[in-house]
Amino acid sequence: MNISFRHLNPDEIECRIASCGNWGVQLLLYKNARVDMAMLDEAVGALNWTREHKIMDGKLFCRISIYNPQTGEWIHKEDVGTENYTEKEKSQASDSFKRCAVNWGIGRELYSAPVMFISADHLKTLRNENGKWKCNDIFKVTNIQYNNNAISYVQIINCKTNEYIEFWN
Repeated sequence: MNISFRHLNPDEIECRIASCGNWGVQLLLYKNARVDMAMLDEAVGALNWTREHKIMDGKLFCRISIYNPQTGEWIHKEDVGTENYTEKEKSQASDSFKRCAVNWGIGRELYSAPVMFISADHLKTLRNENGKWKCNDIFKVTNIQYNNNAISYVQIINCKTNEYIEFWN
């Protein structure tokens, strides 16, 4: 069984602010669970994969199984998720599913993204609230290029300033 997942397209990648300070923000790239489901459907067919969740040692794990038509067997990979501050159970399920999809190779290239710092002078909503820096600018990936399985270039637009920012690896 040889399964190959394509690289993510710009509209399948989301940005979030990882850290924020008077200097500006650092961005991270990520994918959501809907992208993983679509990529599994695309690569192996909607009827040839399954997902299941189980709790082990108090942690929620996800298992993605893909059917191998050559052997008639289901091949399994699994991973654990972490919760966020809202919707504890849903976030654990989604996170474990996304992590498990990375084990299959979906979106693994996101781990090769360049460090993406945006300086304060390119931000519209950066502010200090009671000693804590916050920024509500919204960023979207508009272009991405790959060299083998690594990201070589990312272009992002700041939707609040309409400014394009480029990053190279």
